[in-house]
Amino acid sequence: MADPALVTVQPDGTILVRSGKVELGQGILTALAQIVADELGVDLDRIRMLPARTDLSPNEGYTAGSMSVQQSGAALREACARLRVAASAEHVAVVGRSVPRIDLPGKVYGTRRYLHDLRFPGQLFGRVLRPPSRGAHLTDLDEAPVRDVAGVVAVVHSGDVVGVMADREDAAGRALAVLEKVTTWTTSPTLPDEHHLADYLTSAPADDHVLHNSGDPPTATTLLARFSRGYLAHASIAPSCAIAQWDNGTLTVWSHTQGVYPLRAELARWFGLALADVRVEHVEGAGCYGHNAADDVAGDAALLARAVPGRPVQVVWSRQDELGWAPFGPAMVTDVAVELHAEGMIRHWRQEIWSNGHSGRPSSPANPPLLAALHEGRPAVASTDPPVQVGGGSARNAVPGYDLPGLTVVSHVLREMPLRTSALRSLGAHLNVYAIESIMDELAERAAVDPIEYRLRLLADPRARAVLERVASASGWDTTPGRGVGYARYKNTGAYCAVVAEVEAVTTVRVTRLTIAVDVGQVVNPDGVRNQIEGGALQSVSWTTKEQVRFDRHDVTSRTWTDYPILTFSEAPPVQVELIDRPECPSSGAGEAAGGPTAAAIGNAVRAALGVSVRALPLTPSNIIAAMP
Repeated sequence: MADPALVTVQPDGTILVRSGKVELGQGILTALAQIVADELGVDLDRIRMLPARTDLSPNEGYTAGSMSVQQSGAALREACARLRVAASAEHVAVVGRSVPRIDLPGKVYGTRRYLHDLRFPGQLFGRVLRPPSRGAHLTDLDEAPVRDVAGVVAVVHSGDVVGVMADREDAAGRALAVLEKVTTWTTSPTLPDEHHLADYLTSAPADDHVLHNSGDPPTATTLLARFSRGYLAHASIAPSCAIAQWDNGTLTVWSHTQGVYPLRAELARWFGLALADVRVEHVEGAGCYGHNAADDVAGDAALLARAVPGRPVQVVWSRQDELGWAPFGPAMVTDVAVELHAEGMIRHWRQEIWSNGHSGRPSSPANPPLLAALHEGRPAVASTDPPVQVGGGSARNAVPGYDLPGLTVVSHVLREMPLRTSALRSLGAHLNVYAIESIMDELAERAAVDPIEYRLRLLADPRARAVLERVASASGWDTTPGRGVGYARYKNTGAYCAVVAEVEAVTTVRVTRLTIAVDVGQVVNPDGVRNQIEGGALQSVSWTTKEQVRFDRHDVTSRTWTDYPILTFSEAPPVQVELIDRPECPSSGAGEAAGGPTAAAIGNAVRAALGVSVRALPLTPSNIIAAMP
């Protein structure tokens, strides 16, 4: 029999499935339901996907890295193979065809399915006052005016954490406004100069890692280029939320975390509890591809709720807190140095990366604290990188996926962290692929060879060649000004993706069309893959053309949509996605595959339009002007 924690058959024939992976708006539960239905030989409408929770679901770590189909899908196939049931008369195989998303009807029709909508008997509403800057410490607090606000139940003060709970949301908001007026803080400048961020990154203390070293050492440098990007925010449309309740020394948390088990472990460590005394249940909330503030707000809720045992406490972050205090995607610098043979072909390629680590999740190896624990006084810990074996972090896709005779790749992971960083969709692949593919276009121009043809000359892998050939055909490829191409195999082990971007570059860069070819191995749900590729590409358009966290020496200053603009609906280009289905190959994740190639295609399109190689992201007018000779 299969482990009942994974798959159980109810007396009425309904099949209950508990995966350790969670729905973040990416449609993963639909794909996993298809796999279960396919393996059991039953209709999809008999499958019920249950939310992940630490007392009932398997521990599958985080829903991250475009790994859910490979990991949870494989586990569910094995479980279902041991629990085969007779196929119904209506049975039709469901893997490989598009089916409706199981999570969308409730979202479309406004069912109260989100964490923000949950209401429990006796529920309180909490808010936490953040320090006025990164280096601020609380010196004085007058609680009396806050307690006088109608509806206030309790004020919590621990270290630099100050919070309030009330019996209504509006009362909690008013109390927070009063709380801000009755606190006194000391401040000090702790952040580097934003305008010299690349210099800071390349000079800060770092741990060096040689990721690849082959071929004869370089003897000369033909082309040397530095690429950079600033910090990126997750910028979830809805602010993060959590609910927590303490009862007789046990803690229950409802969260839209990407990892219910790691969050449980971190909460147990923080509050000195046994794992069995903490339960974390996933409820859908603000969608996120990477480590946003979902875990931090769960810590806020748990800390406040401890002061009112027996009562559930909901905490919702403000927009300003979300854009200012959630973990960021790290700022990065990538240097590329290429030596060419006399005939113009690559002899040696050297790539170096400087970045903070891309993993600051709860219970990761460095054990970084949640934000409230950090403000309580727990020492800060610099984020680390995931192991190279699972794709790495800052060095993700830093090793070019081309057949190169000589190659050296070195990663420098910073030991100090001025702004808190963690995983953001595609991790280091966004800048690394941008850098690699930008240089590929420049080398193609030097060799007077079409950019796609130049890449094909360096690729023996038939699946890599196929996506480039498909995107060239589908886009009607030519070297018209304003068109560019980008290619990568995500993590060098996952999905193959090639993108052709078309841009207009007048006063700003506007992407007018994207054509994408992708090979994710066996396609489970074609519509789901297209959605993920399109979504990842559009997010990359936003990062590449608009987004950058701004800060001064004291704090983050981009705390509104005006200061941190993202791609709008009217600016979103049409996206054509071409799928290359390979039923004979294992499925790969799709969500992060398009980020790097899309950025590169846009950069190369801008270069084709303006004749300027822009190496500092985002592609804003100021960065383009700075790149002009």
